[in-house]
Amino acid sequence: MRSGEFYLRESCNTQIIAIVIVGAVTLAAAQSGTRAETPIDRERSVVTVRVYKTGLFSAFAHDHEIRAPIKSGTLNDENNGIEFTVDSRSLHVLDPKASESERAEIQSSMQGAQVLNSEKYPEIRFQSISISEAGDHKLIVRGDLTLHGQTHSVRVDVVGSEGHYSGLALLSQKDFGITPISLGGGSIRVKDEVRVEFEIFTP
Repeated sequence: MRSGEFYLRESCNTQIIAIVIVGAVTLAAAQSGTRAETPIDRERSVVTVRVYKTGLFSAFAHDHEIRAPIKSGTLNDENNGIEFTVDSRSLHVLDPKASESERAEIQSSMQGAQVLNSEKYPEIRFQSISISEAGDHKLIVRGDLTLHGQTHSVRVDVVGSEGHYSGLALLSQKDFGITPISLGGGSIRVKDEVRVEFEIFTP
């Protein structure tokens, strides 16, 4: 065998070995489950919305407490990012001070075209854009929230670490094209600003 042929064959063999090694390492990493994203624990993670009343006769009405499980989401370990979705149709009115019939009426109004229009806009989605530390396990998260078919930037104040995070955001319904409900000629009104709280757990 000529030296040129021997060199060419050895070079090809070296390249083949290198490709096999890279492929084996990639496959091993995939099989080990190593990844930058951590899924959110859907069994425990929830979003709670608190809606408050105002107006002359607001003392005769009650505030609303609404809750839904987080449908899906991930935490990104590389950039501390977070994204999650909630099915608006799964939002459930709790209102412990209301009767069963009152809760059913509130539920119907909330899901209907006048407020969430859940059948048309079933997905509520949050995607973080930036995260900054605020000291003592506190974070300021800014991101895009999609609600009622509209997307706007919001701020979320977060506290937590090591698999459990609590957050709070104040939202304007009007910003997302929702007109706050008014009853009795405005004597009882729903405040435009609502309080959104979330509890997120990771496995």
